[in-house]
Amino acid sequence: MVGVLIISHGNLGHSLADCARHVLGRVPDNLAVMAVEKHEDPEQKFHEASALVAKLQQGDGVLLLTDMVGGTPANITWRLVEAGKVEAVAGINLPMLVRALCYSSQPLEVVVGKAITGGLEGVYYMLPEGKDAKATD
Repeated sequence: MVGVLIISHGNLGHSLADCARHVLGRVPDNLAVMAVEKHEDPEQKFHEASALVAKLQQGDGVLLLTDMVGGTPANITWRLVEAGKVEAVAGINLPMLVRALCYSSQPLEVVVGKAITGGLEGVYYMLPEGKDAKATD
């Protein structure tokens, strides 16, 4: 089982995890969240994140999900990446998280791909009266 760790600003990760639990109707035991507050020491948070990765690592890898490139959570995340063992995706949204959790029994590279496509496909321009945005080209 691939572990999933959300590293995000403030309560964003906890809120997304709560929403994912609601959507899935279960509490995923392979999911952890680490909030990063602006007053916290990034080095201390890096060590905390490293411990969470070690806890989630069951031999199948860990997927790190973070909110936005350039922020402290993403900078911490980048330091944890180990190709083929600990992979990372930025731009977390609820479809990305749900897709990652639904496919977490697959190999790490599959989970990464499913998370990315879930995140991308979850962004959709909604027009009034249910008209399909794709049909307006």
